[in-house]
Amino acid sequence: MRYVVTGGAGFVGSNIVKLLVKEGHEVTVVDNLHSGKKENLESVFDNIKFEQCDIRDFDLLEDITRDADGVFHQAALTVVQDSFDNPEEYHDVNVIGTENIFKLGNKNNFRVVYASSSSVYGHKRDMPIKEDAKREPINPYGQTKLDDEYLFEKYSKIGTKIVGLRYFNIFGIGQTLQYAGVITKFLDRIRQGNPPIIFGRGQQIRDFIHVEDVAVANILAMKNLQENVLINVGTGGSITILQLANMMIKISGLNTDPIFDKPLEGDIEKSQADITLAKKLLKWEPRKKLSEWLEEVL
Repeated sequence: MRYVVTGGAGFVGSNIVKLLVKEGHEVTVVDNLHSGKKENLESVFDNIKFEQCDIRDFDLLEDITRDADGVFHQAALTVVQDSFDNPEEYHDVNVIGTENIFKLGNKNNFRVVYASSSSVYGHKRDMPIKEDAKREPINPYGQTKLDDEYLFEKYSKIGTKIVGLRYFNIFGIGQTLQYAGVITKFLDRIRQGNPPIIFGRGQQIRDFIHVEDVAVANILAMKNLQENVLINVGTGGSITILQLANMMIKISGLNTDPIFDKPLEGDIEKSQADITLAKKLLKWEPRKKLSEWLEEVL
């Protein structure tokens, strides 16, 4: 099969690419290298085709995806705090760029698996969150992901084959501040012998999912005949930011306590996935545990 991965040099995209290459597929990576890095693809670079392209360039995208069997659409701007300063750019890339993929999927009849986000839910009291929960994003980034879901609904109605995966907080080797940045920041400080800094009281609830599990969910969503559906991708479990900080301090052996700072703008209080639908439709379950991964890296 021939697959295209937008944002394929990024954190999630590169993991999808590696899985596809391992399975023997023909893979083209589309990335403008805004945050993606070719080094993320070093182990498979000789086995893929790389196109430095912006997803807003419709004509070039059309040429690249013309004979594709499917497109994994991962390219996006993803830093919540940055989205407050650059809302127009976030809309331009995340919404217009995504519509380009959906348009081409409809025109050339290829299947699309794209990255949505748990940020579309906003603040929710009831945990875990099911896919039919009301969508009320609280930051510009989350709004762009909701706008993408409106496009998903529009293009699904005219026959485009799309599956959207709502990612919760992703972690793993190669993660940057764009994905589950709190773990990256905690790791950086602990490795320097400094206490982690918690924004707010640390009672924010998160559902951390390993990037390799996310990549597997994408592959299964592409192969599965189910389409025109939005699916949570998390673990179904949760941990508070304070618990995370204390766990990392304990594993590292550092003799310290976390430092507390003012809350971040647009920070969601609670986020925990109900993954019943992913288990049912994709026959998928997360395998990598956060605590075990932290033991390895610390």
